[in-house]
Formats: sequence, structure tokens, C-alpha cells
Amino acid sequence: MNLLLLHSHEVDEASVARLSGRRLEHAREVLRVQAGQTLKVGVLGGLMGTAEVLSQDAQSLVLKVHATESPPPRAGVSLVLAVPRPKALKRVIPAVASLGVDRVVLVNAARVEKSYFDSKVLAQEFLDGLVELGLEQACDTLRPTLEIRDRLKPFVEDELATWAPRDSVRLIPHPTATTPLRPVPSSTHVVLAIGPDGGWVPFEVDLFSKHGFQPVSLGRRVLRGEVAVPAVLGPVRAGS
Repeated sequence: MNLLLLHSHEVDEASVARLSGRRLEHAREVLRVQAGQTLKVGVLGGLMGTAEVLSQDAQSLVLKVHATESPPPRAGVSLVLAVPRPKALKRVIPAVASLGVDRVVLVNAARVEKSYFDSKVLAQEFLDGLVELGLEQACDTLRPTLEIRDRLKPFVEDELATWAPRDSVRLIPHPTATTPLRPVPSSTHVVLAIGPDGGWVPFEVDLFSKHGFQPVSLGRRVLRGEVAVPAVLGPVRAGS
């Protein structure tokens, strides 16, 4: 945890916050905080800064918050992500939040196991917790928008036009593509469609292609979705 993330309702009018639970345990057991110590903090959806430890005990951590800094800039990336295995999703969502992705839609696909949609990891509260882990790691306060769609074709045909900026660059990493993945200027929004383990099936690639997505190659290696996400985002924004 590189940033202690606070919710706005936890900070009172005197800029004092009282924390318990996971963050208290981390502060006590990992950071070994003492009264008078200064911690790096951020308010979810708002500013970042520091907080002075006023007191701490087994029940609560009391902080005086001084938040005046803006969070880091966004990556300018939206992600259409085929729902990965639940264990993989627990790694992917914090990574997506850490990398500053603006918007994520988790979609069904031909090679997505239908049982994944019954997993507790797709519950909004659980996803929010994963996002916060990523924000704490990256020292950020702005969460990506997370949505779930259990039907790919209606999403691409009916929602994508308004879901993604009209002038965005749309890319679909695919093992058979011959065009190499190249950096995109930071001023241009990018929409990435990353498939499940085993990749998108031909029908899905054609569907994306008909809606402006260009197939691109990540090289000769076939990557799992959880590896493909950071492998794509790094080169796309290289040099931005």
C-alpha cells in the first residue's frame, strides 16, 4: 500500500478521518505508525496529500488530512475485456486501476465459461475493493468505471458507438494479426478489446473489425488475458 485511500464521508469538516478494518491493520502491522507520523493519503475521487497521525489504537486510526494535490493524469484508454477466470480477475482489476484506465466493460465471449458470471468476484462491492487495491498501489484516487455485459454482440452493435469516444483508435490484439502494436499519441483515446484465454473466435474478431477495430499483433507468443492487459497498455502509451 503506497497510498492510504480514504472515502470522502470518512473525512469530517475539520479534515479529521477515523479509520478501521484493513487500513488500520496495515497501518499498525506494516507501517507501524506512531502519533505524529506523516502518511501519504488520497481521497477517493478527489485530491491527494498527506495526513498526520493524531492517534491510533486497536479500534481506530485518527488522521489529520491535508489533501491539495491532483491525482496523476489518466491513460486515455478504455478496455473491452472478456471476463477472465475469477482468480485472474483478482489480478487484472487492480492492474487496470493502477495503469489509469478510464473505463472497463467486462463482457461475455464464446470462450468465456458461463459459470464465471455466477462468481462473487463480479459483485460490485468486490470489484470496488479490487479497484481500491490498485489505486493504493499506484498512488491514484480516480477509479475506472466498471460495467458488466453478458452479451457481446448487442454491446458492440448497440452501445459501443456512445460508450467509446467517436474519434478513438480501436485495437484488438489477436494472435493471427500481422500489424504490430505501435504507440498511440496521448492526445488520442484508445479502445482495446482483449479476449479470453484462447482468444476471440473468428466471428468476434469480424464483429469488432466491422466496428472499427484493427487487429494488432503482440508478437509470436500467445498470452493469457491477465498478461495481455499490461503487455498492451505499455506499448500503446510508450513515449506519451
